[in-house]
Amino acid sequence: MKVHQARKRFGQNFLQDAGVIHNIVKAIAPNKNEHLVEIGPGMGALTQEILQYAPRLDALELDRDLIPGLRVKFFQHENFQVHAADALNFAFETLLSEEEKQGGKQLRVVGNLPYNISTPLIFHLLQQAPYVQDMHFMLQKEVVERLGAQPNTRDWGRLSVMTQYYCHVQPLFLVPPHAFHPQPKVDSAIVRLTPYAELPLKAISEDLLADTVRAAFAQRRKTLRNNLKGVMALELLQEVGIDAGRRPETLSLAEFVAIANARAQVDLHN
Repeated sequence: MKVHQARKRFGQNFLQDAGVIHNIVKAIAPNKNEHLVEIGPGMGALTQEILQYAPRLDALELDRDLIPGLRVKFFQHENFQVHAADALNFAFETLLSEEEKQGGKQLRVVGNLPYNISTPLIFHLLQQAPYVQDMHFMLQKEVVERLGAQPNTRDWGRLSVMTQYYCHVQPLFLVPPHAFHPQPKVDSAIVRLTPYAELPLKAISEDLLADTVRAAFAQRRKTLRNNLKGVMALELLQEVGIDAGRRPETLSLAEFVAIANARAQVDLHN
């Protein structure tokens, strides 16, 4: 592929360190019977390593100038297809054939995610969880810390709660700036997200859970009383044994699910 000038508007930082690429693919451990999806293949450095294991691989690329080069570079791989698509609004389940769906096959999603869209993209992918076996992402180190955070810490927030509701989160290893071109100004990290086959905690309404968590963290420094008064009756907090004077970062995932379920019960009886 010809040299491509990285574009700031796409948040492009191309991975170029062979050792890091090898370690990522080793962590993914793909095989020929699997269906992988790569978000933002860029110049194809990670793509090339993955295709050595001969899986079916679909790549989603937003930068249309990169697509012809990817098609030429990997034309000999009959199981490779690149799509001109924005992952933020892409319906990932459409990549699975009816035969794959009937056989219970799921997608394995990988990608060096642009930092400027990583959080909304993860929220989008959480909604696709039934179709996803696992996800391996390169993210800004701070985002990985938020994904794996625990209550009563600075990093515990909406992203932590909702990701951990759907997935087991496993930070894997750090990646320094010099592994990319151009070099980002922050450290990166690889994380594995594995959607639960059966949710450890079950919300009656996942929409209400998402709404509760969003409202609770709307203003982190304020209490639940302040943040939730516009979305629910505060008496419900007392019913589930939660002090309305607490701040949102002190609540566990189980407590957020309990609040959402109390709201759902009210809705069922109205």
